[in-house]
Amino acid sequence: MGRWICCLCSRVADPLMLLLVLALGCDPSSAATASPSVPHVKPSYSFGRTFLGLDKCNACIGTSICKKFFKEEIRFDTWLSSHLKLPPSSLLSYSGNYTDDAKSWRLVDITRLTSKYQHDRADKHICTSLLKTKTCSLERALRRTQRFQKWLRAKRLTPDLVQGLPSPLLRCPSQRLLDRIVRRYAEVPDAGSIYMDHLTDRDKLRLLYTLAVNSHPILLQIFPDVEGWPFPRYLGSCGRLVVSASTRPLRDFFGAAPEVAADLALQLLAVLGSMATNDLNYFFYFTHVDAGTFGVFSNGHLFIRDASTLGIIDKEEGSQLMDGQQEHKDIFSCLTVDCQSALVSCDSIREKHSLVMVCQDLLPKLLAGKFQPHVQGRIDAFLRRCARGLGELAELEHILKPLRSCDSRFAYRYPDCRYSDKY
Repeated sequence: MGRWICCLCSRVADPLMLLLVLALGCDPSSAATASPSVPHVKPSYSFGRTFLGLDKCNACIGTSICKKFFKEEIRFDTWLSSHLKLPPSSLLSYSGNYTDDAKSWRLVDITRLTSKYQHDRADKHICTSLLKTKTCSLERALRRTQRFQKWLRAKRLTPDLVQGLPSPLLRCPSQRLLDRIVRRYAEVPDAGSIYMDHLTDRDKLRLLYTLAVNSHPILLQIFPDVEGWPFPRYLGSCGRLVVSASTRPLRDFFGAAPEVAADLALQLLAVLGSMATNDLNYFFYFTHVDAGTFGVFSNGHLFIRDASTLGIIDKEEGSQLMDGQQEHKDIFSCLTVDCQSALVSCDSIREKHSLVMVCQDLLPKLLAGKFQPHVQGRIDAFLRRCARGLGELAELEHILKPLRSCDSRFAYRYPDCRYSDKY
């Protein structure tokens, strides 16, 4: 179009037409030198295997979602134009966007199982401990270990194969729990089998490595949100990065309005209740809680955002590993924690274990100074008793239920709350 107009400039006799052409930005002298328009080139983003941790595979989590990264169907929030670079690799988590159709996008969390500094230190520890060198092939080094050789020969994941691993998930393992891990491990094609025949040597190393570093992604896989478990949806892994549905940490709501704080506190109590009593007869307990342990979806629904400190006791089968056996340790016991760290005894976990920690560390920050004096006094008195192990869930629920409201801010239960006594 521009070239046609410019060619017209030399033929225009009408002064009014000439003014119109000049107003369109035509330079008559450019008619002879105009070049064809350059086709639009889609910008390409460069990851690098190091950022994703693919250079460390198969001492990594998995590769199930790598294609989405390279097809730009997962984008970091900083990817607004082609000249922007990837975020710093030193961060523990990133906010991103995920799509299945390139039209609609949803927020996701992209996280590392531990900091890059801890990963690098662990990698160096593997090389110096096993091969006496500063650098090495992590896969080759770990494949030589006695533990992994036992994993290669095993047909079934049994308690002796996970003894001494630092994850709270495996402190008190039952065969039923270990079978669930193998049957629902999402980084391999679903075989629905409790036997490890469908796992390649590579798959076994990735599963062992993940369990040794941080069991968070395993818990998301074996207790999925679609079955009603209070965890964000596991979307996949690439190298040493995990992708899951996005939540805002509970710390962002410590200054929330009273009715929002009451609603979140009630949800928190409900999660603790479901963790203690559920249809599968598993008792979940926390070894540590902080302001990032729980998160809130955009619809107001509260979930467990970080499952790395969750332990499980099988109330149906009990633990099949004696505390004395747990003292056996090797390189896999020391990838993220001090090898001298004492393991929690299964017998030391009480029913109110998690409630006491929540009453000590989270509920006071969420509920402090939010309500009328007579109500606030009852809440504060309960939290003091609860922190000493004397409170009951039902007591605080009774105080908080009248304090929450029913409106569109609580999309996860609105408008159902208008027609149900449950809310």
